[in-house]
Amino acid sequence: MDNSRIYQMSFAGVYPMYIQKAEKKGRTKEEVDAIIFWLTGYNKKSLQKQIDKKTNFETFFAEAPQLNPNATKITGVICGYRVEEIDDKLVQKVRYLDKLIDELAKGKTMEKILRS
Repeated sequence: MDNSRIYQMSFAGVYPMYIQKAEKKGRTKEEVDAIIFWLTGYNKKSLQKQIDKKTNFETFFAEAPQLNPNATKITGVICGYRVEEIDDKLVQKVRYLDKLIDELAKGKTMEKILRS
């Protein structure tokens, strides 16, 4: 799998797609943000700063305050790959986020999504 595209993909460019996917299924931007905050340790202000800077995913995750220790509990298939088996750590983090947004869109409760 060629991961170079993921490294350079703009988080700011994908973020509205996460929101759109959630809203199509009756979920909210606030829930998307809560997932991002939980996974990365960003808060509202620091997340907005990343969006304004149009950082790529590599920088977005490199500058994340703290990846949630429960992120390893995120399992399953996304884009044809089992997230727990992805060797490239950056790609795995991006797929964690994809998986959480997917779970939100599928109607899972926030408690289950955030592995509470």
